[in-house]
Amino acid sequence: MITNHSLFKKQFALCAMVVSLLTACGGASVPGKYTDSNKLPTIYPDYVDVTVPVNIAPLSIELMQSADDAVIRYSFGSDEIVCGGQKAMPDIDDWRELAAKAKGQAIQVEVFAENGGQWTRFKPFNIHVSPDSIDPYISYRLISPSYVTYEELTINQRSLEDYWEQPIYDNMLCGDEINGQCINCHNYQMYNPQRMQFHARQKNGGTVVMYDGDIKKVNMANDSILSAGVYPSWHPWLKLIAYSTNKTMQSFHTRDINKIEVLDSESDLIVYDVERNEVMNIENDPHEFEVYPFWSPDGKYLYYCSAHFVYEADTVNTTETILRAYEIKYSLYRKAFNLETREFGPREMVFDAAAVNKSVTLPRISPDGRWLLLSQGGWGCFHIWHRDADLWLIDLQKFNPEVTNPEDMQAQGVARPLSECNSDNVESYHSWSSNGKWIMFSSRRDDGVYTRPFIAHMENGKGTKPFELPAEDPDYHRQLMKSYNIPEFMRGRVEFTPQEIADVLKQNVDPVKYVQHLSR
Repeated sequence: MITNHSLFKKQFALCAMVVSLLTACGGASVPGKYTDSNKLPTIYPDYVDVTVPVNIAPLSIELMQSADDAVIRYSFGSDEIVCGGQKAMPDIDDWRELAAKAKGQAIQVEVFAENGGQWTRFKPFNIHVSPDSIDPYISYRLISPSYVTYEELTINQRSLEDYWEQPIYDNMLCGDEINGQCINCHNYQMYNPQRMQFHARQKNGGTVVMYDGDIKKVNMANDSILSAGVYPSWHPWLKLIAYSTNKTMQSFHTRDINKIEVLDSESDLIVYDVERNEVMNIENDPHEFEVYPFWSPDGKYLYYCSAHFVYEADTVNTTETILRAYEIKYSLYRKAFNLETREFGPREMVFDAAAVNKSVTLPRISPDGRWLLLSQGGWGCFHIWHRDADLWLIDLQKFNPEVTNPEDMQAQGVARPLSECNSDNVESYHSWSSNGKWIMFSSRRDDGVYTRPFIAHMENGKGTKPFELPAEDPDYHRQLMKSYNIPEFMRGRVEFTPQEIADVLKQNVDPVKYVQHLSR
């Protein structure tokens, strides 16, 4: 079902583009007499002084202060969009024209509020319009932030250039009242929507792989690996997908502000050959929890996170894992990959977070291969539940394998917290745009409960103030009551329908073949 945001639009004043500052359209006009305030208006979302791509959808805003009436004006030079009412929702065509003219400069936003017959103009602010475009689509899981209810779950795709949104797959299509399903870990090869995969657990479980018009279900059940693959990463051009295989569980805190914990009692790394339907272990040390693989853009390295953990009785004990959860600290490693022999080298430390009593997850490298973004928190590997989780940036161009202590790396300008994008709540599930000019990540900075996508411009390792994913109604995300998980950039739309994917998932397929070495 297509989500049509335009249903909201009928409830509010129309917006229109005009050429002269003295002309108003749609029944809205700037008040002729007002008092200036030196305070910025309180608006939602917070788009004050953000930087946006030239091709982004209109940034609708809502005045969150009490007012009998309001007018909001977006302007550049003599061009403007004037919106009446406390919600400003610019027309898409008008916005595109205004943004194109302001390219490389800024759109000025003025908010006027009327109380008791007196108009006030708040301090104007800018929306900076970068000439750098952004990928036209993103995808994400939409899920209720519940500890037990997950069946009402979809993977959606959304246009960044307007408000079009549609499910790629609906979790309810293969479940029933007794046997449910859970879908996760969608991923693309080099942002290509024709080359996608995601994993389904429980009823009709398996991995769905789409490749250039073909679609198949993969059964990774094999005695030589822990479980089916999760947290995938496609090789940049080879038909290989790296995964971690995990024995995962949940636990609940009674005294910690982070009420839920997701833990692995075991985890390894595997690689799957899409063409040959073969799988092999990359790392399966029983005293290491390996997770979150990610290929470098040149295809020559596989980065991943790993925590050293030895059970007291030298046997897997989930109760012990829960009791010692705060001890589990993941550091960042990489393994060289020989493109000719398809063999992996020994592991190499990159960022020794455990040495400073921290834990890192989700390495993501910019398309030019220079910048590595990760999430750092106090412990564990599921930072989406950790309020202390922040984004960190590593400059791989300056990386020295002899210096892997985070404090030393920070002192030498190799690594740093991405303070300009972090908040006092969760930052996680991050990704780079295909041109390397934008990052997107999930954050709970709004209310501490729901994760929502935020986007920031990146230039020479510096980020700008993040802005929330635009919606036609500025209040849309707060009314949705869903969390956005794993936001990923895409160059286009996924064309397979949810029902076509469900039909594939319902098929029975033979397990993959386990091999000791990848075929050349």
